[in-house]
Amino acid sequence: MIALSVNLNKIALIRNSREGNFPDVQAFAQLAIAAGAEGITVHPRPDQRHIRVSDVEQFAGQLPVEFNIEGNPFAGPMPSPRAGISAYPGFMSLVEHARPQQCTLVPDNNSQLTSDHGFDLAADGARLKPVIQQLRDWGCRISLFMDPDSEQIRRAADLGADRIELYTGPFAAACHQGHSPEAIGTRYREAAQTAVDLGLGVNAGHDLNLVNIPHMRDWPGLLEVSIGHALTVDALLNGFSHTIQAYRQALNP
Repeated sequence: MIALSVNLNKIALIRNSREGNFPDVQAFAQLAIAAGAEGITVHPRPDQRHIRVSDVEQFAGQLPVEFNIEGNPFAGPMPSPRAGISAYPGFMSLVEHARPQQCTLVPDNNSQLTSDHGFDLAADGARLKPVIQQLRDWGCRISLFMDPDSEQIRRAADLGADRIELYTGPFAAACHQGHSPEAIGTRYREAAQTAVDLGLGVNAGHDLNLVNIPHMRDWPGLLEVSIGHALTVDALLNGFSHTIQAYRQALNP
């Protein structure tokens, strides 16, 4: 079974366009869980453009499903963006407090609109190694956001990661442009098989939707996907609970 972890960043983005707490991110997490989601994902960026520190704090230890926090482990403290919002304490400090079941490390920064590439572990591996050990000491499963590059995935295993999350942006873009999903998916299948052979779990995420998901269900060892943007758009059209169920059915027909 492939688990669905619902990313709530876009719900938080809508909330942040007004004062107050509407829509309520916590309430949408409960709706997702009630509809069958196996996990909740948040990606709290230092500028708190969507998920805020307070959201993470409220989720900590309160979810009956897997809590997955994504982010750049080297992101340091950042002042509050405005009055009434807690300052960002740094990614590792946030994780230390929240103790999620899974921590997905992503090499992004505030200048990026969204995550758009995986780690280059030839460059970042040495400084990631103590981070991975610290997260393990805190009881977190560690997943590294990776391009479908088998050599890089071997480095992820050497560093002691538990899983990789394959960055599926190029796969989704190719599907949208009408290219053969099977041909585009070859690199991903090979990368996933490499991960499985090395004892790593395989997650996937970025721009996945109801159209391209059926073409990646056969990737070896796929355990979990995190989906937020397309799921939120579909929910606007079809209703939130119905959309959660539709994604679960797409993953596990």
